[in-house]
Amino acid sequence: MMITRRSTLALLAAAGAVPALASCGPNASSGGEEGESPVRLYWWGGDLRAGMTHDALDLFAAAHGDIEVSPEYSEWTGYWDKLATQFAGGDSPDVMQMDESYIDSYGARSSLLDLETVSDVLDLGAMDDAVLDTGRLDDGTLVGAPLGIGIFAVGVNPVLLEQAGVAMPEDTTWTWDDFAEIATQISDWAAEAGEDVVGFDFFGTGTAELGAWARQSGEQLFPRADETLISAATITSFLEYSRALVDSGAVPAPSEQIEDAAAGVEQGRFGTNRSAFHLQFHTQVQTFQKSSGSPMQLLRLPALTSGDHQMVNKASMYWSISAQSSQPEAAATLVDFLLRDPEAAAILKIERGVTAFPELQDAIEPELDEDEKVSLDFARDMQAEVVRPPLVTPASGVAFGDEFGRLAEESLFGSRPPAEVADEILEVLTSMQPER
Repeated sequence: MMITRRSTLALLAAAGAVPALASCGPNASSGGEEGESPVRLYWWGGDLRAGMTHDALDLFAAAHGDIEVSPEYSEWTGYWDKLATQFAGGDSPDVMQMDESYIDSYGARSSLLDLETVSDVLDLGAMDDAVLDTGRLDDGTLVGAPLGIGIFAVGVNPVLLEQAGVAMPEDTTWTWDDFAEIATQISDWAAEAGEDVVGFDFFGTGTAELGAWARQSGEQLFPRADETLISAATITSFLEYSRALVDSGAVPAPSEQIEDAAAGVEQGRFGTNRSAFHLQFHTQVQTFQKSSGSPMQLLRLPALTSGDHQMVNKASMYWSISAQSSQPEAAATLVDFLLRDPEAAAILKIERGVTAFPELQDAIEPELDEDEKVSLDFARDMQAEVVRPPLVTPASGVAFGDEFGRLAEESLFGSRPPAEVADEILEVLTSMQPER
């Protein structure tokens, strides 16, 4: 059977039956000692992350020769379909990377281990509580150990700006209108020079983009009791802006945007020096630096109102342990090593996020080169102005990313008016709000 992004939802629903299947699944214990089979570790990411992880696993093997690890990884685009298939079939990895968009969905179905049941092996006591709590369900169960923080920001290629004769923007004051003007200026220069370069690679179909737009409008996609749900007017303004970027030439045509977004981190326009700007979680800049060979930098998000950027700390990702695992202690030992071992931290550095253990930030800083320090310095600088982060995506809203992307494309391609699409997006989002 071919697995599509839409069928992921059906598989996630099937994962709700995983606890009942665990006793007969491939990971189930046959009554032998824990550790007899390899601990399966699954993550998403590019080649840079894979190389760092394999190096850290070599170090783990030297320190824990009694625990064999079987590593697996894929690009983001296929990761969740495969993971849902494995959970539904009772064949989940023991340890996996988990994202805020999915952690409540998997955790609420009892598919993830309560990490506090293995606290004698996995010590998270030194982690900042505000970060650690992002891995908890509403009932307080800890199902994800945050790897660190990621901040949604603008990546910029200073080499392309210099070639286009454009000054580095003043990101403390710039607005989305300023950003559009600068991106258009670069695209215009490239067209005249015969260069395959655009100002900005793609915009308008991602929930991180919409979430930032909502925050800057005083709203949220999934609001707390004291917050306001995003309005149709706000969604409409977002869709109108994304279409205006196309009309001005600031971004490529919609079909090229979709193709570029699917190309992967290292093969897309920004990673190959063909776009001056790219929206990203900030530690991804290291992958772009490596793939492009250019000294990429980071800027604050543009603001709807100058100076009001509404930047937030997001748990960059989590390590979670499957409730199916027949060897939770070995899995927890691996997670503890990847999170807290100083030598492992020196290898992994901050590619998966700026570590949530403050003492490790200081420990790894001497190991970072100038490119890598861009991420650490940006995270440190932003701590003086970040605002309260939004709630993690609830289980009821796990499908919103796909539904929003599908509907936003209809507006982006001009198939339907933005206001009409916005009404449908809001209807979908409203139906996905969790019961309170």
